[in-house]
Amino acid sequence: MKKLFDWLDDRTGYRESLHKALDEDVPGGASFAYVFGSVLTFVLVLQMATGVFLAMYYSPSATDAWGSVAYIQDTVTMGWFVRGLHSYGASAMVIISGLHMLQTAVYGAYKKPREMNWIVGVLMLGLILAFALTGYLLPWDQTGYWATQVATGIAGGSPGIGPQLQQAVQGGNEYGNLTLTRFFAIHVFILPALLIGLVVLHVGLFRRHGVTPKWGRTKAELVRDTQPFWPDQLFKDMVAIGVAFAALVAVNVYTEGVKLDGPADPASAFDARPEWYFRPLFQILKYFEGALLKIVELGAPVVIGGVLLAIPFLDRGDDTSPRRRLPYLGVLAVGALLTVALTVVSYLEDANDEQHQSGLAAAHESALEARALAKLYGVPTAGGTAVYATRPHARATELWAEHCAACHEGDEREAPLIEPGYNSRAWLRAFLLNPDGDEYFGMMDWSEDARMPAADLEGEELDAVVEYLYAQTGAEDADAALATKGEAVFDDGDCSLCHERDGETASSGPNVGGRGSLDALAEFIRDAGQPHLFANLNEMPAFGRDKLTAEERYALAAYLRWLQDPDAPKELEATIDAVELHAGE
Repeated sequence: MKKLFDWLDDRTGYRESLHKALDEDVPGGASFAYVFGSVLTFVLVLQMATGVFLAMYYSPSATDAWGSVAYIQDTVTMGWFVRGLHSYGASAMVIISGLHMLQTAVYGAYKKPREMNWIVGVLMLGLILAFALTGYLLPWDQTGYWATQVATGIAGGSPGIGPQLQQAVQGGNEYGNLTLTRFFAIHVFILPALLIGLVVLHVGLFRRHGVTPKWGRTKAELVRDTQPFWPDQLFKDMVAIGVAFAALVAVNVYTEGVKLDGPADPASAFDARPEWYFRPLFQILKYFEGALLKIVELGAPVVIGGVLLAIPFLDRGDDTSPRRRLPYLGVLAVGALLTVALTVVSYLEDANDEQHQSGLAAAHESALEARALAKLYGVPTAGGTAVYATRPHARATELWAEHCAACHEGDEREAPLIEPGYNSRAWLRAFLLNPDGDEYFGMMDWSEDARMPAADLEGEELDAVVEYLYAQTGAEDADAALATKGEAVFDDGDCSLCHERDGETASSGPNVGGRGSLDALAEFIRDAGQPHLFANLNEMPAFGRDKLTAEERYALAAYLRWLQDPDAPKELEATIDAVELHAGE
């Protein structure tokens, strides 16, 4: 091994590089106050590693972006975990950058000759926020789409070049495929190159000037307590890195990943909110309107950046004691407290906004359904919201929600309950034994003599009649022999007194011929008041040509036939439960 390392050193000179990197004195001794730069570097490397993993699956196009992220989240092994690390890593970078700047400010580490260290750090913070903003759009989900539109709208309001800047970023006048590809290019190529360049510059400047020791210590004390970077400071750095990584993993596991909203829908009215680090600006804009709003939108970031960049040139004294720099630290403290206060107020207002919370709940359910559909059936080539079209009987469920659900679902319904299992053997048996139950005709406004009595059947005869009626629906698994026996029981018993079974003849009760079949259901939907159906007892509106086309009526009929199998919707429901495990809520 010694010969191998000697050979490597002869060819690369790695020992000298390690010596320069590790054998550095830390005046005053190692301290956890100095760990933030190393932790930030670690999180940056983590972001790059997880970003490369995500890029292996991600497709930066308006049709494929959401589907590729849903695939990462719900199908790729541990994909939700890696995506969660990447997303929470972005928040960690903002937090650690803030703590690093706070430590730098308290120690006066921006003073001569370290002004450029501070300036480069402020620029790095700006790039980190740009990373967060551009990455927010990449899933092409509802939150990212609408929240980023607000941000680009603010940029578009800049004096002079605003509209041109907005068009350049968006790739046109509206959000679309070019918007996503440009944000992806900025996020994956331009910003990393700029940030790595600043990191190298920042580290180089730090190595040139060294750490700024804690105030109030003499040079002799600093020399006396000096410790080497290796192993003293590096050990503390590694402890801090371990704590930071453990915290990231813990948050990720506890929240079960980060959320993914439903696919971006430009036609919707989604009430989006920015990520927490942009909440202060979002909140403060609520207090202004008109021309003043535009001034604050554009001016607030400029003022904040300007103040941070000016600090080293305003606080020019040699003394690093915080008590002697209260005016300058006070400005930073007030800014930090205001930032925290605005963030808290923003979340509290949302928590007390019933309409917003209701919208969040609806969006959450819609997102789970979209992800479940993508997992079960894939995303159509049209992408995005087209995933909802893969829902079993998608068009029929829309029609059902519009025309039928109010009367046939929930506790406030005005007609028989229709849900999975409708017209199944179990449903028919329960109906025959208690047709006047609340889930059947109990709530209909009928006279007593018009109501159907419970069938005077039991045992094999009840089984046979149930099978006969079940066979009328066209069920392929019907027992033909048992259904034939049920037909005889039907004719010989009380059933035939009120019900014909040829599908055409009128009687005091609905004709049961073909009852529950595709054609019969479509005809029932068209007009349930026909003589051979409910005639004058009918309370259901007709859905003839003026309301539903024949194609739509048959779509609804097919949906009702699908519901006949109680297990039919369970695959989608089970998949929704599965994706909810990593919903990030």
